[in-house]
Amino acid sequence: MPYLDIILLAMLAGFVIFKLRSVLGRRTGHERRPTDPFAEPPETNDNGNIVRLPDRSAESLDATDDDASGSSMAAGIMQIKLADDSFDEREFLHGAKAAFAMIVEAFAKGDVDGLRPLLSRELYGGFASAIEAREKAGEVQETTIVTIRSADVVEASLENRIAKVTVEFVTEQVKVTRGPDGEVIEGDPDRIDILTDIWTFARDIGNRDPNWELVATRVPED
Repeated sequence: MPYLDIILLAMLAGFVIFKLRSVLGRRTGHERRPTDPFAEPPETNDNGNIVRLPDRSAESLDATDDDASGSSMAAGIMQIKLADDSFDEREFLHGAKAAFAMIVEAFAKGDVDGLRPLLSRELYGGFASAIEAREKAGEVQETTIVTIRSADVVEASLENRIAKVTVEFVTEQVKVTRGPDGEVIEGDPDRIDILTDIWTFARDIGNRDPNWELVATRVPED
């Protein structure tokens, strides 16, 4: 009898194992394969959780003018950094603000020698001519920069090893032009004006000289 019980239990156990394998080993079409953490995820447009990312090329972007301008500026900054690993945007803006103050002060005083190393040859000619005309008229310009409210890079490019960065300055200034007798002929010594100037600086990144030159100036269009 004990042997008969053992045989019956063995048969029962075998039957249960068979039923479990028949259920657990059946594929229903919804199984997930083991995850390989080093495998690249498949790209698919099915209704699953993995989808193809949208095309991020320039042709596929429907950007506004501001977005396009910002992208162009960022691309220009990146080109300059790749060509000149010493370029730092913060340090550049710090130097640009210092140059702005020096140039404005030198122009007001008629200091052509102080302007020469800060300006391109073409721009220097224009500044020098304006100073000469002012002196011939017996006029004196007084300019005080109260504060530089902001200085932001608005354009950047690299072409033929020439890096160009355009900065928009918003400043508070007191500007007065006096005639030969000292009378005020333009401006108000008691008024602070908020002015916006857009200056473009350039540098040959193949040159060891780290200094930038002012190559163009303009004011925002109305």
